[in-house]
Amino acid sequence: MAAVASQKQGSGNKSEEDMRSHIGLPALEISAAFPQATPATIFPAMTSDYYQFDDLLNSEESSLRKNVRNVMEKEIAPIMAKCWEKAEFPFHVIPKLAALNVAGGTIKGYGCPGLSITASAVSLAEIARVDASCSTFVLVHSSLAMLTIGLCGSEAQRQKYLPSLARFSTVACWALTEPDYGSDASSLSTTATKVNGGWLLEGQKRWIGNSTFADVLVIFARNTSTNQINGFIVRKGSPGLSATKIENKIGLRIVQNGDILLKKVFVPDEDRLPGVHSFQDTSKVLAVSRVMVTWQPIGISMGVFDMCHRYLKERKQFGAPLAAFQINQIKLARMLGNIQAMLLVGWRLCKLYESGKMTPGQASLGKAWTSNKARETVSLGRELLGGNGILADFLVAKAFCDLEPILSYEGTYEINSLVTGREITGIASFKPAVLGKVSRL
Repeated sequence: MAAVASQKQGSGNKSEEDMRSHIGLPALEISAAFPQATPATIFPAMTSDYYQFDDLLNSEESSLRKNVRNVMEKEIAPIMAKCWEKAEFPFHVIPKLAALNVAGGTIKGYGCPGLSITASAVSLAEIARVDASCSTFVLVHSSLAMLTIGLCGSEAQRQKYLPSLARFSTVACWALTEPDYGSDASSLSTTATKVNGGWLLEGQKRWIGNSTFADVLVIFARNTSTNQINGFIVRKGSPGLSATKIENKIGLRIVQNGDILLKKVFVPDEDRLPGVHSFQDTSKVLAVSRVMVTWQPIGISMGVFDMCHRYLKERKQFGAPLAAFQINQIKLARMLGNIQAMLLVGWRLCKLYESGKMTPGQASLGKAWTSNKARETVSLGRELLGGNGILADFLVAKAFCDLEPILSYEGTYEINSLVTGREITGIASFKPAVLGKVSRL
């Protein structure tokens, strides 16, 4: 027993260097460990735009697309795999994202760019092509939080909050989902009780992107007097407000999703969103943001194809590049066909929105269909890269994992399909039929 105790005491005195020597030497740089193919830190050229999608864009949209692509490839791609592995948000890239001038999207004035929704969508796809987490950070900040303030806020709120958000001087999050209510979001239980001069918010939110560091939190709660959903702007540091990081995610690891606790958080009357009277007003924001989410899987799929295309030409087996094998060419062609179809669906959805013809069912179908097709596309890419298909260094593994939460958020594939189904049949089928009581035998 004394010998065992002595060994334990001795092991406790070992230096970190001694411990590392038992674990092994530091990992080789990927370029040294696998010199036959280029990692995603040097991002591949665009080869996935096979049907020349740029021809459908105007000069402003095309120029923005190229600028975003250039910044993402040169400034963001070199660091994202390490940040993803550590599940840490790279705050130093926020100024680079701010310089793209895309925050606020279609909002006009207040320092926002006033882009067409097509320009906003293709820029988000270009961000997602390099890193899905960065695109989600921008999506939550811009297409959910800022858009809600732009559509549902008062003039004073727009002037107060939007300019700094457009510059990324402040960061926003958007809190609807709760632990007990995900797809059934309209049943949320967080409450807002009217008091002198404002409101007291009580409840809990979950899976809220950007929430652990957001300066501005757009939060939805049930008015205890009307039983309707209202919206509120809550500021960082408000007494009773706390946000903690959700750990152990396998996808969008860079995004800081959090649990928000609201313990009698006071919100002044001036920070209640006057344009949110019911869940229908929330749905108006979601319909627009689903157009944007439709483009995230498109961008992710394009990045995966571009990576696979380069990898198969560089990597050799049996004396020939992998690109020379028939089965690999067939998989590339399937991936490429999916991407061209996804681009055209996304583009048409933008045009429907711009003409005022888009319906919620059309937006939901776009999000559901592109995320499902992207899942197939990215899975093919994972197969093409073999063992390297499970390394974040070559993008595909990271994209494979990042796509999974996107399939679920902003409405799962099933819920979005049911939104479309309700619209085309006139019959809502979200809730199962109530079963009659079954008598005991």
